[in-house]
Amino acid sequence: MSRLQKAAIAAMALTMMPIGTAQAQDSEALVSFKSMRPSVAVELAQAALASCQQGGYQVAVAVVDRFGQTQVVIRDRYAGAHTVGTATAKAWTSASFRTATLELDQSIGEGALSQGLRDIPGTLVLGGGVPVEAAGSIVGAVGVSGAPGPDIDEDCARAGIEAISDRLDF
Repeated sequence: MSRLQKAAIAAMALTMMPIGTAQAQDSEALVSFKSMRPSVAVELAQAALASCQQGGYQVAVAVVDRFGQTQVVIRDRYAGAHTVGTATAKAWTSASFRTATLELDQSIGEGALSQGLRDIPGTLVLGGGVPVEAAGSIVGAVGVSGAPGPDIDEDCARAGIEAISDRLDF
């Protein structure tokens, strides 16, 4: 084999190496995540609604996925017109900030550095939004609106999560 042929083979081998490395990096660049099945999201919404109904409250309930996209919205027949949008915004905020909106509301009081969070479009920092966790990961959030106080909205949201907690162990 001539010196030129050896150099050509070596050059080809060197140019092929990055391809293998790039393919390995591509597979490492992908992520996977868990998501609630729609039937579980519906069950969660119905349980949260039932919890509020037992207290005599007419509410709307929204369930969003981990990215804040709406999966389910349910509104009791006498819940106010504003409750659907409010419940959805609470769920979105909880999913986006990965915390309960009542806790978020209490943490960004007057003079707090994070007070500007209230000004982010689509954010509603008002109790009633609660993240849904499974195996240490947030898989969605639920928002409730229409009870006489944000703490009651949150109680109903947590009751909905509790009703499906055995199904979240994936």
